[in-house]
Amino acid sequence: MDVNGTVAEGFEPVRDAFVRNFEALGDRGAAVAVYQDGRKVVDLWAGTRDVDGTEPWERGTAQIMRSATKGVAAAVPLLLRQRGELDLDAPVGEYWPEFKARGKERVLVRHVLNHRAGLPVLDRPLTPEQALEPSQGPEAVAAQAPTWAPGTDHGYHALTYGWMLDELVRRVTGMGTGEWIAAEMAGPLGLDLWLGLPADEEAAGRTGRVGRIEAPEPATGASLRVRPKRSVTQAYDDPASLTRRAFAAITPFPDQNDPAYRAAALPATNGIATADGLARFYAALITEVDGVRLFDPATVELARAEESAGADRVLVVNTRFGLGYMLHGSASPLLGPGSFGHPGRGGALGFADPETGIAFGYVTNGFRKTVTADPRAQALVRAVRAAAVPA
Repeated sequence: MDVNGTVAEGFEPVRDAFVRNFEALGDRGAAVAVYQDGRKVVDLWAGTRDVDGTEPWERGTAQIMRSATKGVAAAVPLLLRQRGELDLDAPVGEYWPEFKARGKERVLVRHVLNHRAGLPVLDRPLTPEQALEPSQGPEAVAAQAPTWAPGTDHGYHALTYGWMLDELVRRVTGMGTGEWIAAEMAGPLGLDLWLGLPADEEAAGRTGRVGRIEAPEPATGASLRVRPKRSVTQAYDDPASLTRRAFAAITPFPDQNDPAYRAAALPATNGIATADGLARFYAALITEVDGVRLFDPATVELARAEESAGADRVLVVNTRFGLGYMLHGSASPLLGPGSFGHPGRGGALGFADPETGIAFGYVTNGFRKTVTADPRAQALVRAVRAAAVPA
């Protein structure tokens, strides 16, 4: 297997794991990047740019991140809070008055981030066309009644998370989340990372940029990194369950290779990045990268402080969340207990681990049925752990 790129001394096990992902775990095209203390120590790529093509994956090839987008988007409200522009303990309705309808007066900003808002589903799912129009999703969530009393329980807000976050950012800053990320994070850090792909990056014939992905198979109880219990399998099989309805808030789901989908900004699901862009973003959350640092130490602690834990009413397994970030646990194993980040359903993963100074990014064009812990990403995480954590 031909692998391109470099690894620093001591990180050779990551290259070995990356090769095995192609030889034994079916990767067709992928990249992984790792930073330690703000310095890049792993930068690898291999395979084809398109899952159904022959053009080689290049250094700058980017891919849809799916829900790994949530971790990038979560930085926006946390940075607004760090700058004194957003109060996490204020009701959402203080910034977005229309949101207060139908018993949502007590939904706090932090409930949007910690998946306790009680709004994982839409009684009337959006069409793909409606979902790509920036006002339609927020209007639908504002008109929705909570499924449970806000703040009393948690459940993964697979798609509605993005609409709530985006409208909050828009009400506070006057900019959509994608615009804010471009101006305040991607630009200063030189990230190949977008929420709303610019037309010049989408342009046909631009070799080595955004590749085509394969459509993942529908999730089932067996998709989770735990032995599925009967209740989990039933939840994924039942069209009326919170699980199925949360993932069906857009029905049918858009074609993720469609330029119109990639040009839209859905902060829950359609961010696009190179592995380096994703890893560099997480590196800048916890340390300085080429003179730029995003989170101050207090915000790092805020991001990774446990806000929700235990049985997830949507995923039907135990999950742990901070403010917008999944935390290390059985459903989403990261580098260590203090890690925070977010997987993308079917493959992608980004996270930071302040204790070791590690920041990690993995993107792929071959999505699988996994919901939270893809075996390819986990093989790489184990290799990084072996390299970065003293025995």
